[in-house]
Amino acid sequence: MTTFRIAPSILSADFARLGEEVRNVVASGADIIHFDVMDNHYVPNLTVGPLVCQAIRPHVQVPIDVHLMVKPVDRIIPDFAKAGANIITFHPEASDHIDRSLQLIRDNGCKAGLVFNPATPLSYLDHVMDKIDMILIMSVNPGFGGQSFIPQALKKIAEARRRIDESGRDIMLEVDGGIKIDNIKAAAEAGADTFVAGSAIFGQPDYKAVIDAMRVQLASV
Repeated sequence: MTTFRIAPSILSADFARLGEEVRNVVASGADIIHFDVMDNHYVPNLTVGPLVCQAIRPHVQVPIDVHLMVKPVDRIIPDFAKAGANIITFHPEASDHIDRSLQLIRDNGCKAGLVFNPATPLSYLDHVMDKIDMILIMSVNPGFGGQSFIPQALKKIAEARRRIDESGRDIMLEVDGGIKIDNIKAAAEAGADTFVAGSAIFGQPDYKAVIDAMRVQLASV
């Protein structure tokens, strides 16, 4: 039986009430808090850093999943580990030495993962599966919230699932971008087990109603 996890992205939350927002979304059934870090360099947007992660850490007991859309990555990894991150993922294009960056995350006490843009090949996984705790498939191009799901991502999710199953390792398979009630089931059927949703949850008045509706869809997989 697959364990499905819902990971609301605070990118779509009300930043004036961030502590309250993360408490509310966890009380509504969220399993993980997804934390999007953009640097206006690797992606054309600027979001939040370790201080914000540190600020929300006391408000929730669930894991904080930090998605680094920054280049270079190594300098900032220890800062997020100290700030309370549990999982840190990064884009292979943003690291000169992927194996080293993954090991750096683990040396700092966090789970490590790689993120794959729509046009990034999964072949980056070939030599580092022993250091991977999460694979994140982007179903939009990174940089902005509120984008529409790219259907081609379902094929990449299925291929990533095949690689995980063949490895025999306990690796989470996350999908991020345009996830909503009406497509979360398709992503789960392709093999994803962890689902990032931003505006689909934080853009609605009742977080619990949305998360419950997502779980109904997942229960039918």
